[in-house]
Amino acid sequence: MPAVCHFTGKKVSFGKRRAWRGQAVSKGGFGLKPTGITRRTFKPNLQKLTVLIDGVATKVRVSTKAIRTGLVVKPLKRKYGYTRQQKNATA
Repeated sequence: MPAVCHFTGKKVSFGKRRAWRGQAVSKGGFGLKPTGITRRTFKPNLQKLTVLIDGVATKVRVSTKAIRTGLVVKPLKRKYGYTRQQKNATA
């Protein structure tokens, strides 16, 4: 299972980390120079959740932003809730 949100498509992105050295020109130096540039990763906050997709409960990875915005529909925790829904659907 890849580290990608099922609803928003958020995934790992890449960037750089820079270490600066030197004294600023305003403080009498020759300016700041980047001395160490290394690659780094920005990881999304993914959670494993049981989610209703097409009426079936499945476990997927979901970003917390998708949970907070209401894109995720969680299944009912008790079985009697499903039977009540089924009775109402047939009636």
